[in-house]
Amino acid sequence: MLQAPRGRAGAAFLQLAIAARTMAGAPAVSLPELRSLLALGRARLIDVRSREEAAAGTIPGALNIPVSELESALQMEPAAFQALYSTQKPKLEDENLIFFCQMGKRGLQATQLAQGLGYTGYGIVCMRKV
Repeated sequence: MLQAPRGRAGAAFLQLAIAARTMAGAPAVSLPELRSLLALGRARLIDVRSREEAAAGTIPGALNIPVSELESALQMEPAAFQALYSTQKPKLEDENLIFFCQMGKRGLQATQLAQGLGYTGYGIVCMRKV
């Protein structure tokens, strides 16, 4: 699980203005909730932006799976997911699986996709660089 970023990574994290909002009935995660979950190591962040967008800056420790790949990624066998993404595949019952993007559209799409596949613990965070 992730830990609250410190040092240089923490500074990069603080340069992001994170605003959560409820969109089309999807659960949203507020900034205080996100900070708390990260501090406790209880959040799994998935950046659903393109690889190019994520390479330009993301929340430290987030896993980048572009929304265009997410459905196939979440349907992979755990060993194949591990081999491709170098981390354990989220389990259907994992809590605090948080998808984020630039403005919220892809985060919402990812959340709905995960819900359709049977994932139960998820939320959306909209991220804007400042």
